Amino acid sequence: MKRTKTIIILIAIVAVFGISLYYLWQKNQEDPITYTSESPTEETIIVKTVATGSIVPKEEILIKPNISGVIEQVFIEAGEYVEQGDLIAQIKVIPNASSLTSAKNSIATNQTALRTAQINLQTQQSNYDRQKALFEKGVISANDFEGVNNSYLQTKQSVEQAKINVNSANQNYDIIKTGTTSGLGNIAQTQVRATVSGMVLDVPVKAGNQVIEANNFNEGTSIASLADVKQMIFEGKVDESEVGKIKEGLPLEITVGAIEDKTFDAVLDYIAPKGVAENGAIQFEIKGSLKKMDSTFIRAGLSANASIILEKAENVLAIKEALVQYDKDTKKPYVEIVVGDQKFERKDVELGISDGIFVEVKSGISKTDKIKVWNQIQGVPKYAQ
Repeated sequence: MKRTKTIIILIAIVAVFGISLYYLWQKNQEDPITYTSESPTEETIIVKTVATGSIVPKEEILIKPNISGVIEQVFIEAGEYVEQGDLIAQIKVIPNASSLTSAKNSIATNQTALRTAQINLQTQQSNYDRQKALFEKGVISANDFEGVNNSYLQTKQSVEQAKINVNSANQNYDIIKTGTTSGLGNIAQTQVRATVSGMVLDVPVKAGNQVIEANNFNEGTSIASLADVKQMIFEGKVDESEVGKIKEGLPLEITVGAIEDKTFDAVLDYIAPKGVAENGAIQFEIKGSLKKMDSTFIRAGLSANASIILEKAENVLAIKEALVQYDKDTKKPYVEIVVGDQKFERKDVELGISDGIFVEVKSGISKTDKIKVWNQIQGVPKYAQ
């Protein structure tokens, strides 16, 4: 029994020894890792962050009526250009019964006041004529005549004021009833005119729609919106993780989804001081003015993306970021350059900005150096797999 165990143990030892020899032979047959190399290149490296948003006019003006009523006729359509003062719409006034009755009563009251003032004037006129004759004969003193004269002048002024009040009450009645009155001319409130020159972006009303005047208690009904489409801005939002990296004055590159192969330059003008919570993240509004757009027409409201240029280095010496190694102790970057057949030498480098693919090399290597592609598996770079 002991002899059988001994034989089994010897066979196991021989088997393990044989397997070990075979493994070493196999390893000896594998090709050694051969490192390839790459040369530095001249690149323009741009560090940027992206904001999503849309293209909107810099200033959009809403045209609202100064009187309530019903749209009688609309003279414009969206897409048209209008000049300041052009007629946009005509409003037909539907008078309020209470206001109309009040205006009628005001006319009657002022007419009564006028008649009373005219009667007083007649009385004062007779008294004035009589006192004047007595003064001329020397019967009364100049002081007494002066008092009569002043009373007469005051009564005459009262008559003139009463006439003005009657006229004002009549005009107010006409305005309540028809929206206009004689003497208003081109400023008739029933005629809605453009307050600025520009393109008509939208006409949300049509003939027959009821509109409300703009006042202190009501925003009023928008009859049309106008804007200068040659002055457009990008309006978008950036995440709170990016807002600390940007500042006013940075250049923007705007791409519009509906306009292919076209990039528009802009400048970041505004960053909101307060963020807004959206979908669990804090977003900050930004605005950027588009520069010269040539002949390209951008429709208001088109979605767009803005690349905010944080840093830019043009025509600098650069290498792929995957070629950079870092010292375990000092954490300083370095590369290995070729000095012979599969022989490499370490060179410390000073790095600049990086776009995630290429990194700027400020010092440490030259354009003629060959850099080891170090992170390979069986001769294939990891980043190329």
